[in-house]
Amino acid sequence: MFATYRITILAGVIALGTTSHAGWAEQTVNATLLSTSIQLGTHNVKAGRITLDVKNAADNNMEHELVVLRTDLPDDALPVGKGQVLEHKLRKIGEVEDIAPGKSKRVSFKLAPGHYALICNKPGHYVAGMHTALVVTP
Repeated sequence: MFATYRITILAGVIALGTTSHAGWAEQTVNATLLSTSIQLGTHNVKAGRITLDVKNAADNNMEHELVVLRTDLPDDALPVGKGQVLEHKLRKIGEVEDIAPGKSKRVSFKLAPGHYALICNKPGHYVAGMHTALVVTP
């Protein structure tokens, strides 16, 4: 009876190990903030926990930020007023703020499948070209 019990427990442990959900794997995306653009290491990730490793590589003394917005709009067609994206009109997931030149910050979000716009929303930066798209697949 003891041997049967051990086999049952072992079978349960093996079954647990084989049913892990691939979408829960953490992924890291490198994001480089330049003076007038945002470069991503990849524009496509699987749904789940996504860590953005954000570096301000601008060749000037400007601070930048990275705002993550979920939207079906193209990243270059977001609503703008007074030089900034109107974040309140979109679904903001989160952001990492005040990244000094040459510095890096990390932030993690659990992202569902969909289209996301990543922007710098410091005054004038979005309209200067600091935006890109991230697609999250199931």
